[in-house]
Amino acid sequence: QVQLVESGGGLVQAGGSLRLSCAASDQPFSTYRMAWFRQAPGQEREFVAYITRIGASTVHADSVKGRFTISRDNAKNTLYLQMNSLQTEDTAVYYCAARMTATFEIMSEKSYDCWGQGTQVTVSS
Repeated sequence: QVQLVESGGGLVQAGGSLRLSCAASDQPFSTYRMAWFRQAPGQEREFVAYITRIGASTVHADSVKGRFTISRDNAKNTLYLQMNSLQTEDTAVYYCAARMTATFEIMSEKSYDCWGQGTQVTVSS
């Protein structure tokens, strides 16, 4: 199984930006369909964004659409999440996830086989 390591989290003021990265150990990275999820304290893990194997197609949750952008660099085995116009409600632990086969259930955490350890994002008012 691929190993995933997130980085780039931190403390930022509302309205600010952060870029999260997710480094994958396995090659070829382009084998994997990738996603970002997040989990706020006391809440269930929720879908944030999804990207196909070569990045031709992306899906973003309504709550982040227009503010967050998922992307990938297969040559660097890395997934990204650019987060702009951050809001306090974006505070959560952010996880990257991977799966190899196609699925219609891209927003369900149960669809993903491999997960990173998470990176904390805290947005202050």
